[in-house]
Amino acid sequence: MKFYGKVAVIAALMALSGCQSASEKTVSATPVDPAMDQCGASQYQQYVGKPLSVIESLRFDHAVRAIPHNSAVTMDFNLNRINFMGDKQGAISKVYCG
Repeated sequence: MKFYGKVAVIAALMALSGCQSASEKTVSATPVDPAMDQCGASQYQQYVGKPLSVIESLRFDHAVRAIPHNSAVTMDFNLNRINFMGDKQGAISKVYCG
């Protein structure tokens, strides 16, 4: 039984070592396609996870649309408009042009 306990501890330690987070120096920023970022949505990615109401205090150079969870929106595609998609909890889940 001692042998199996040691094997279990070693397996657990190996599994936990895979859960380490990467440092900021090793994480590379994902490249942004300029054609798909005409509205500048890449500048607002830090708001993902924050309440959707936070965008009321911001100023924008382009048209903006806040989309709460399960709300109806028009299907027009405008690359110059920034969309803030909300989740069930009212937090921003995605920022994109369109």
